[in-house]
Amino acid sequence: MTFRKFIPAVAASALVIAAAAASVRAEGYRDTNVPMTVQEDLDLTRYLGIWYEIARFPNSFEEGCEGVTATYSAREDGRISVVNRCRREGLDGPVEAAEGVARVRAPGKLEVNFVSWLSWLPLTWGDYWVLDVTEDYSVAVVGTPGGEQGWILARSPELGAEELDAAKSVLRSNGYDPEALEMVPQTKE
Repeated sequence: MTFRKFIPAVAASALVIAAAAASVRAEGYRDTNVPMTVQEDLDLTRYLGIWYEIARFPNSFEEGCEGVTATYSAREDGRISVVNRCRREGLDGPVEAAEGVARVRAPGKLEVNFVSWLSWLPLTWGDYWVLDVTEDYSVAVVGTPGGEQGWILARSPELGAEELDAAKSVLRSNGYDPEALEMVPQTKE
């Protein structure tokens, strides 16, 4: 092979490797061959309220966020109002908020939209599946079928080791790799 042919071959190989790496990352944090189970008896009334984000799989829209909370409240139209808050400059930084709406697609399966003016487009709705919630609704595990996102949420800003391990076990049984989770710094109540 001549040098002139070698450079394009190396460049093509690099593109193939980069594309393969990107596709692996695009698949998310879970083995999609593992069937997901959801909390089919989810009581939305009990699920409403404030949740603290304890851990998450890294994602671009929460990059640098600390002190993250999600507040869910009932709307008159039967949907759910969603307000996500985060602090990007440390726990003492200013609060950023994103407002959205959720709708129920099936038991334990919701879809969320943060682009209200485009809510008529199906692609603006994202899956939000409640995989598990404790009996007292103090801890919830949420994921997406493609495994691009996943969260461990709690009603308080701290979670004990036993509860955290149980939540990670739920993720593991749904094909997620809990080792990829990042803990979210939270403020004290």
